[in-house]
Amino acid sequence: MKNLEIDIETYSSINLQKSGVYRYVEADDFEIMLFGYSVDGGEVKVIDLMAGEKIPGDILDALTDEDITKWAFNAQFERVCLSRYLGYPFGSYLNPSSWKCSMVWSAYMGLPLSLEGVGAVLGLEKQKLTEGKDLIRYFCVPCNPTKTNGGRNRNLPSDEMEKWQKFVAYNKRDVETEMLIQQRLIKFPVPDEIWDEYLLDQEINDRGIKVDMTFVKQAIAMDEISHTKLMNQMQEITELDNPNSVQQMKGWLAENGLETDTLGKKAVAELLKDAPD
Repeated sequence: MKNLEIDIETYSSINLQKSGVYRYVEADDFEIMLFGYSVDGGEVKVIDLMAGEKIPGDILDALTDEDITKWAFNAQFERVCLSRYLGYPFGSYLNPSSWKCSMVWSAYMGLPLSLEGVGAVLGLEKQKLTEGKDLIRYFCVPCNPTKTNGGRNRNLPSDEMEKWQKFVAYNKRDVETEMLIQQRLIKFPVPDEIWDEYLLDQEINDRGIKVDMTFVKQAIAMDEISHTKLMNQMQEITELDNPNSVQQMKGWLAENGLETDTLGKKAVAELLKDAPD
């Protein structure tokens, strides 16, 4: 085995778009549901982890074998998620040095940064299935509890087996599409220096930024103290129930000879020029 193509489907109650993959995998309910893969361009197989299937031992070994190149579209997602699956402690991840990203290759060629977009531009025979977004919305994120769904906050395969089979097919097609992209771009390889930059980028992101949490907590506490102090002063001066109320403050200013339609930053700066000491 020299190359391993991977695509996974996951669940987490943490919003991926808002929080990023590192926070996403820290959710207690995070899990990998489907593991699609191909070895050296061979047949694509999908492991249905939700059905109790197991990732083969040789594939698990390949994930930590630095001599085997792992490929994925937006490989950071697969690498970080699989690090969590393998039981790596938070803050530790699979070594990015043996991972390559098809999205980086596409970006280098000026192609879109989505699997669907690249497939469309290249006119691939097997393109990403269009119903994928609906399936991801159904299985990969929490749902709102309703009377219709029995009050559940997550959709499982058993809730819609037909949809789940489509999701399995969707996962398989993603792997096929990713391999076709690489085949189409094979004559335009990414220079080693670009891969070096990608590796550095991954190492920087894995390491993160050290934060003095004691300082942060104290700053928040000081802000709360300052806010309370200033609010008390404003109430004492204006005798308003809520000086934060725009309507109440505009009324108070009008009573004191300062008419204004807004309390925006620029308007307040102008008011201060005419305000009595």
